[in-house]
Amino acid sequence: MLLQMALFYCFLWICVAKMSTRNCPGMDSVIKPLDTIPEDKKVRVQRTQSTFDPFEKPANQVKRVHSENNACINFKTSSTGKESPKVRRHSSPSSPTSPKFGKADSYEKLEKLGEGSYATVYKGKSKVNGKLVALKVIRLQEEEGTPFTAIREASLLKGLKHANIVLLHDIIHTKETLTLVFEYVHTDLCQYMDKHPGGLHPDNVKLFLFQLLRGLSYIHQRYILHRDLKPQNLLISDTGELKLADFGLARAKSVPSHTYSNEVVTLWYRPPDVLLGSTEYSTCLDMWGVGCIFVEMIQGVAAFPGMKDIQDQLERIFLVLGTPNEDTWPGVHSLPHFKPERFTLYSSKNLRQAWNKLSYVNHAEDLASKLLQCSPKNRLSAQAALSHEYFSDLPPRLWELTDMSSIFTVPNVRLQPEAGESMRAFGKNNSYGKSLSNSKH
Repeated sequence: MLLQMALFYCFLWICVAKMSTRNCPGMDSVIKPLDTIPEDKKVRVQRTQSTFDPFEKPANQVKRVHSENNACINFKTSSTGKESPKVRRHSSPSSPTSPKFGKADSYEKLEKLGEGSYATVYKGKSKVNGKLVALKVIRLQEEEGTPFTAIREASLLKGLKHANIVLLHDIIHTKETLTLVFEYVHTDLCQYMDKHPGGLHPDNVKLFLFQLLRGLSYIHQRYILHRDLKPQNLLISDTGELKLADFGLARAKSVPSHTYSNEVVTLWYRPPDVLLGSTEYSTCLDMWGVGCIFVEMIQGVAAFPGMKDIQDQLERIFLVLGTPNEDTWPGVHSLPHFKPERFTLYSSKNLRQAWNKLSYVNHAEDLASKLLQCSPKNRLSAQAALSHEYFSDLPPRLWELTDMSSIFTVPNVRLQPEAGESMRAFGKNNSYGKSLSNSKH
């Protein structure tokens, strides 16, 4: 009996010794965090950042594993299930089958909102947190790769966190598509004004304009130009929050100035300096659009609705603001498309002569006139406009809010019912699709 027990323990000791020197089938190898891997092994493991990589790696080489706060790359295991002895897997805290950020199957498409030249937008739902989202699915061409507008929009929005700028939740990159996942916002300013023709409630105009200037001031301080301000690109939530959207034409403005394309901004909201061929501009480009949108919200019609071409658009502007010359606009004669003989000579008018409702609201005409200046150097900046007397009756706390705080967190700040119906009676059609269909880029 003693001899049998001795032989048993000897056999057991031999098995343990063998298991300590090699992996025994059926046993998981020890998985260490990446930070404990020796330096000579770390070079074989790649980490990915939250920004997308436009250069997709072959599917037979890597497998992407995403979670909300981390993304890492695992090498694909062999068919035998054995792991490469040179690389250890980085374990994910979540279940392999649970929805994760960065994965297409983590979002459910609910309905198609619109389709543009290079992207389709869907209303969707996140399986990660259950929230509604807008899925901007950008089709990738094998020959052309990822559209530069999509790369620019994604890279800029990843760094912008503000209550009045649409939030980019996620980026999903596959071989066929690049999907930008945005917060879902119910409608846009264009649809809102269409729903309430004849001009908006003066108090609502003030709150919308304040939020627009607040968002622009934020990006302008970071040397970013939007370059495509129009009502379709200003989203309106069901609580009245205004959010800047569609940064496909946005551009980081470097110092000193460089030249940029003059084929930007929808015609009605394009400033005269750009219409005349100027390619050297700064934040004043966006401020002209602010002035046009301000007038449109108050008056109920577009400020300068050109119907034919650039010549017609300029004529409509000069009819109100006066045909420029070297005295009123130094340097205008040097612009590529300015030919004095092509334009009718108009004298400038008070803005209330063109848009009578500006006279109904204290200081509205003065603010509009300081935004709608033909000479770009004379236009008010977003930061200066926020301090204009037009906003003097708003609660002082609005100027103390943090970037991510909504103006509607301040007591007594709320939208007023528009004539005919309340704010909540509409907004089922999201604006992303309309913005895409009207976009010229």
